[in-house]
Amino acid sequence: MIDLLLVEDNERLRPALRAGLEATGAVRVVHDCASGEEALEHCLAAAPEAILMDVQLAGALNGIQAAVAIRRELPRLPVVFYSIQDDDAYYRDFRRSGILSHYAYVRKSNYLLPQMIVPLLNDAVAGRSFIDPEIECRVQEVRHKDEQAPLALLEPVEQEVARLLAQGLSNDQVAARLGFRDKRAVSRINGQIYAAWGLDATSTDEKVARTRAAIIARAGRLIVWDEAGTPTVLDERGQWLPWEGQ
Repeated sequence: MIDLLLVEDNERLRPALRAGLEATGAVRVVHDCASGEEALEHCLAAAPEAILMDVQLAGALNGIQAAVAIRRELPRLPVVFYSIQDDDAYYRDFRRSGILSHYAYVRKSNYLLPQMIVPLLNDAVAGRSFIDPEIECRVQEVRHKDEQAPLALLEPVEQEVARLLAQGLSNDQVAARLGFRDKRAVSRINGQIYAAWGLDATSTDEKVARTRAAIIARAGRLIVWDEAGTPTVLDERGQWLPWEGQ
């Protein structure tokens, strides 16, 4: 029997889902809640064997962000995600999350019946992973969109700053050009740009991240530098190939 944490913000669905899962005899719901924040708190206090979690939740964290926070403390804790949402932001969060094992991600409308969830939970606990083909298609669609238009990952003010960085302006010059009262705002925005483009996930210093951000902004496509410092881009077949700066 799997000791399960259920995370669902629909106050009517959550007790019904809990009852249905426990009726299978394969699951014991040890706790249920409506937010990612409460899920994290519960896991730190008493880790379950697995989590069943909606992607859209009450609170600041969505389900994927909550899972990332939980797995930071409890690596490879099995998670089954479900969602009826079809928002690029969720697929973007999932793609960036680095969740590659001990999970399933399925459509709520197709897989929410308890007898269909239990096999997914068993697989996740066993280390096997599954992603609904329709969701996988959307994840790859969003990935391709982002690779071709990295500025689309940024908020409007971040886009303006990125374009000015690509022109070689200093933080003071960017602040003056955009009329910021607090020049420190540019540094904060730079950090947000680095995070959006995956430039904060390495040990490179700020100068290197800034240079790479400028290159991405000028190239108009997302570029990833490997550990040897080689810039790579995705081709149409989804393979990472060296970028020659064409």
